[in-house]
Amino acid sequence: MKYSFDNVIDRSGTGSIKLDEREKYFQKGDIIPMWIADMDFATPQFITDAIRHRLNHPILGYTLREEGFYNAIIYWLKKKHNWIIERDWIVYSPGIVPAISISVLAFTEPGDKIIIQPPVYPPFFWCIRNHKRVILENPLVNDHGYYRMDFADLERKAAEGARMLILCSPHNPVGRVWNADELKELVRICKKYGVLIVSDEIHADLVFLPSRHIALHNAANGYERIITCIAPSKTFNLAGLSTSAVIIPDAKLRETFNYWIETIHVSVGNLFGFTALEAAYFNGEKWLDDLLVYLEGNIDFVKEFLVKEIPRIQFEKPEATYMLWLDCRSTGLKDKELTDFFVNKAGIGPSPGSIFGTQGEGFQRLNIASPRPVVEKAMNQLARAFKK
Repeated sequence: MKYSFDNVIDRSGTGSIKLDEREKYFQKGDIIPMWIADMDFATPQFITDAIRHRLNHPILGYTLREEGFYNAIIYWLKKKHNWIIERDWIVYSPGIVPAISISVLAFTEPGDKIIIQPPVYPPFFWCIRNHKRVILENPLVNDHGYYRMDFADLERKAAEGARMLILCSPHNPVGRVWNADELKELVRICKKYGVLIVSDEIHADLVFLPSRHIALHNAANGYERIITCIAPSKTFNLAGLSTSAVIIPDAKLRETFNYWIETIHVSVGNLFGFTALEAAYFNGEKWLDDLLVYLEGNIDFVKEFLVKEIPRIQFEKPEATYMLWLDCRSTGLKDKELTDFFVNKAGIGPSPGSIFGTQGEGFQRLNIASPRPVVEKAMNQLARAFKK
């Protein structure tokens, strides 16, 4: 069976943040929303069928996470990422951002320094600032559109007394899949200075060949001060079910994290999230394979279109994720002018690069996880706006 992703689905009026918050976010409602990172594809039927099957029972009370939840995670990580984990390592979280926030609260104190690598996912900034911790920026090096880590700077920041590093792997928004040598060097530095690593691996499944995601734990050479966050939400379009898993091999770290999960009373979880995760990880491999082919087709279309029609906008083809990190600096538009142009002239709603850190100024992040006709329409609108 080959899955199709061409069906255009109207999400308006469903409480979709991506659509129903357009007016609030962009001050304009009639735009193609290509900002928030969920997909405009139907959640796979084997997942919705599993949820419907659970609905055959009329009681939806407090529900335990049964063994299928844990077994599905163990199965998926071994099958897709060659990572063999133990059941006891798995801790539930209602989301990866909550897991990062809880890690900041559990393992650092106000005033402690935490390293991030911008341009990076905006909630990394929020999880540090909102809890009165101090951000240490270890900016990625932009080498003609290809980003790499600055390890000399990272070691200087770690030596300043950093307590934690929050890693984005694969990286959002630049689309890098960190290789084994990069991950080993990062771990070496963090181990040398006793820095706890929180690794956000939510995009681990959305990797394009020949790149391969490497779980940080597999590159850690025995370093146990690592907390890994995963979820089926990006892969299978399940963000509304608020279900993630946190993998913590170290027993003391796990006990502390669990204490906070229990203390703030978010440990019960979402019944349908458990059902969906189990169905996704046990049945989703073929669907994911077809999805990746389709997403790569969208990426190639945009790349070819921009080269031909708008060569002043460029991007390095991402190794992972369904986001494009558009370099618009050659347009001559300043950051606010650039966002205004995309929204008010082209009728497209991307994420402005500046929200990912000052390193993102002059960039726009574009979500291309939509049916091809939608992506084509957006590109044509952009080209017409530039010609005007």
